Parts: sequence; C-alpha cells; structure tokens
Amino acid sequence: MKVSAQYAQEHFADLALAASNGEEVEIEVYGQPMLVLHQRRTSIPFKRTAPRILGEGIGEMVVPEWDEWKAIDRELERELNDHPLIQGEF
Repeated sequence: MKVSAQYAQEHFADLALAASNGEEVEIEVYGQPMLVLHQRRTSIPFKRTAPRILGEGIGEMVVPEWDEWKAIDRELERELNDHPLIQGEF
C-alpha cells in the first residue's frame, strides 16, 4: 500500500496494524517514496547442538592489564572534562 505522509500522520495506528499483519506500507513525501513499514522479522534463537567444551574460547578474548585499565580511565576522564556540555571536575 502506498500512502502520503499526511495520510500516514493522520492514520499511523491503522498503518502500523496493517504492517504488523504482513502488509508492506510505503510512505511517500512529495510523491517520492521515503519510508517503508513492514512486519519485523523475528530472529531464530541460537540453539547449541553440541556440548560445551571446556576452554574452547581460549585466546579469543584478551583482558587488559591493570596499567591499560588506568590509561582507559584517564582517557575517559579527559573526554568528559573537556566536553563543551560538561564543565567542572567530578
């Protein structure tokens, strides 16, 4: 279904219901298609098919050392204190 932006503004609840029922709703602004409403596709949850193996993730994640954590903290503090919307020390 194609509708104008004005119609979509006035009848949004009806259009959302139509989209949730599987109909694709195209909203046009000045005759040009701008937005499409459609039903959200649900994702299939991951289901493990094999048993977990102890240590299977070794080497996939690196935890920073204490000095790296302190450097990250200093960098975040500098970013917050130098931001124009936030003034002063915390």
